Amino acid sequence: MGNPAGVRRDFEALEQRRMEAARLLHKGYSQSEVARRVGVHRQSISQWARQLQQGGRRALKKAGRAGRKPRLSGQDLRRIERGLQQGPQALGYETNLWTSARVAHLIEQACGVQYDASQAWRILRQLGWSCQRPTGRALERDEAKIQQWKRKRWPELKKRPKTRVAPSSLSTKAD
Repeated sequence: MGNPAGVRRDFEALEQRRMEAARLLHKGYSQSEVARRVGVHRQSISQWARQLQQGGRRALKKAGRAGRKPRLSGQDLRRIERGLQQGPQALGYETNLWTSARVAHLIEQACGVQYDASQAWRILRQLGWSCQRPTGRALERDEAKIQQWKRKRWPELKKRPKTRVAPSSLSTKAD
């Protein structure tokens, strides 16, 4: 009965469901009836009843977070974001393009935590940054001349279909 892929578990709601099951078990309802009312498998109720008997309601409290604790704190993430806003040239790179290796270098410089370049993009997504290339435009660019070229010269250069010729006498169409 797990969660769909990508959907986080609501630990508060899960704990409330276990506490409701404990209340119903305490009132004398059967495990099957409690399972129906709470919306879980009977085996879960059996396990919860065993935990309730051994450790009381405290045994049904939420266990806390799932998975490994993050290596970066909220303060670290803010420090990384400030570094990203300054650009890679602030770290001594020649171009203004963030690569995964450069982001990993920034994380190590700003927070002292080593990340592989392949994992650095996960931090960027967490911060709401997306993978984009900067627009490399010449400083001498003249938008008015470009528009004029597109309107006048480009149609002259553009290939056109050849003029239409009469159909072949060997046509397979029935008249």
